[in-house]
Formats: sequence, structure tokens, C-alpha cells
Amino acid sequence: MNLDELTQRLHRIRDNNDWRQFHSPKNLAMAASVEMAELVEIFQWKTEEQSRHLPADELAHAGQEVGDIVLYLLLLCSELGLDMDEVVRAKLADGERRFSK
Repeated sequence: MNLDELTQRLHRIRDNNDWRQFHSPKNLAMAASVEMAELVEIFQWKTEEQSRHLPADELAHAGQEVGDIVLYLLLLCSELGLDMDEVVRAKLADGERRFSK
């Protein structure tokens, strides 16, 4: 996944629709949270086992929501001047340091 290419494509969509005015860090974080809630809703009331074996339509829906979340987070990183690759790698390295035996 080329994050720079994805971000550029997102910026084209944003700019073609004059959405930048709405893409404050606050709004993007809230939008990502709403999409996360939509993902959580797919799993609501399912057992652990059911959550591991979603029907095809629900799995496709979960994928759409994951995509929405990632795209909003890419836009958020862009607005904050964060490099998504760097922050994810730093967080992963922190987890490896803290939790690997």
C-alpha cells in the first residue's frame, strides 16, 4: 500500500469537492470515530465465534468500514503533518519493546 499515492488521491477528491473547509483535525477524528462505530455495529450482539466467521455480505461491509476509517486517518495525518508510516512504525516498535519476550 503506497500511503503517499492514497493521500494524493484523497486530496484530489477533497479538492474537487471543496471539502477541505470541513477537514479540520477535529472533524476528521470525529468522522473516523463515526466510521469505527459503524464497524462495531456489525459485531454487536454476535458471539466471539460468529464475529470470526461473518457472512460474505457482512464481511464486505466490514471491509468498507475499515477502508473508511483508514482513509479518514490518512486525511487526519495529512492535516496534522504526521507521516502515517512513521507513526505506525514507531508505535509498533514501542509495542515490540514493551511486550516482546
